Amino acid sequence: MRKLLQNSLVKAVIEVLDDLKAGDISIFDVRGNNGITDNMVICTGTSSRHVGAIARNLADSCKEKGIESFGSEGIETADWVVVDFGQVIVHVMQQESRDLYQLEKLWG
Repeated sequence: MRKLLQNSLVKAVIEVLDDLKAGDISIFDVRGNNGITDNMVICTGTSSRHVGAIARNLADSCKEKGIESFGSEGIETADWVVVDFGQVIVHVMQQESRDLYQLEKLWG
């Protein structure tokens, strides 16, 4: 049952990110690698304005679907914004930050 709910949450988040024109969406199953979350989603925005809009609209759209976020961090600068949904943590990054921090190598 938990896996089904988790897959539904990941699917809902990905659908919203796709609708918001987030680029290069990657999903990582990180269960067993950390005690924080089950899945990491990383995506790219084209500018700080786009990154901020993706993060805000992601939280709003998910809330409309009954999915509450636990909060977000980084929205002020919008270079790298983290939106926490508990079982799924979403990283919305500008390309420069994504290239610099290389989260895919860490979690992939």
